[in-house]
Amino acid sequence: MTALLRGMYGVPGYPELSMDLLGLSFAHPVGLAAGLDKNAKSVEGFSSVGFGFMEVGTVTPLPQPGNELPRLFRLPADEALINRMGFNNDGAAAMAGRLGSLTARPIPVFVNIGKNKATPNELAHEDYRRCVKELFAYGDLFVVNISSPNTPDLRALQLGDELKTLLQAVKEEMAVQAAKHGSAPKPVLVKLAPDMTPEQLAFSVDTIAASGVEGIIATNTTLSRDGLTHANASQAGGMSGRPLRERSTEVVAAIYKQTGGKLPIIGSGGIFTAEDAYAKIRAGASLVEIYTSMIYKGPGIVKEIASGLRELLLRDGHSHLREAIGADHH
Repeated sequence: MTALLRGMYGVPGYPELSMDLLGLSFAHPVGLAAGLDKNAKSVEGFSSVGFGFMEVGTVTPLPQPGNELPRLFRLPADEALINRMGFNNDGAAAMAGRLGSLTARPIPVFVNIGKNKATPNELAHEDYRRCVKELFAYGDLFVVNISSPNTPDLRALQLGDELKTLLQAVKEEMAVQAAKHGSAPKPVLVKLAPDMTPEQLAFSVDTIAASGVEGIIATNTTLSRDGLTHANASQAGGMSGRPLRERSTEVVAAIYKQTGGKLPIIGSGGIFTAEDAYAKIRAGASLVEIYTSMIYKGPGIVKEIASGLRELLLRDGHSHLREAIGADHH
């Protein structure tokens, strides 16, 4: 089955798009964002439809049912989705079992980790630590999700001393597990919300850079409803898709500018075309992720974006993707 999927959707090996980043090798920069494969049940399938990497999760230490149904709403006229899933997942132990039983790992797998709803914020760092402990051996990279709008008060962890404490705990646990497994620590990224003020964003980025964390994913879903026309716009939850495109690109650019391009950024939000992905890369992203466009357009979109990106690079006289990263700032 996977061979069939690869034949239909696989992306040709374009040397111009291959990236070595964060100690990992990527055949091309287009990955799958967290939320579609919450429990790592479809890693082989998604690995076969052309993605350069993928995120699984968000996973929490204990299983939890998430919010009441319905909790996912389509807004086709806006090419958007609104979700209020609430980190529904089978828990870290179940994910460890699934990832541990995989025979092949054709693409890098990022594990997106969160806290259980019942865990108060002052103990949140213990939940993230537990996820790292249980899943260290099975993830190539870990993403600290503190930006979902669907877990009460989670976004407060992006600011102040709580972020510092949290990242310190994650980095400490990473070092403990690396020593235990006799391997290098796995890289850690932090996923940020698009809804912070410029001051809040700058403060968060400073804290992240100082913590020794390896990079940032910009951005998660938004609480904004600007420009929506569909009746489902009134639903509570985080919005993803095309209306988020400009804002997430602005956040990528702000982070790149603030860090002088020294902290790798993964751009996520509203990517439907190669041009959308290229705008994120030129703003400062080294890799990009899709989710909503995959729901609307199907798996063929990965190849479409990757081959389109290559054409855009060559059109602009770049011999490799690296030359385009942050090009808008130079």
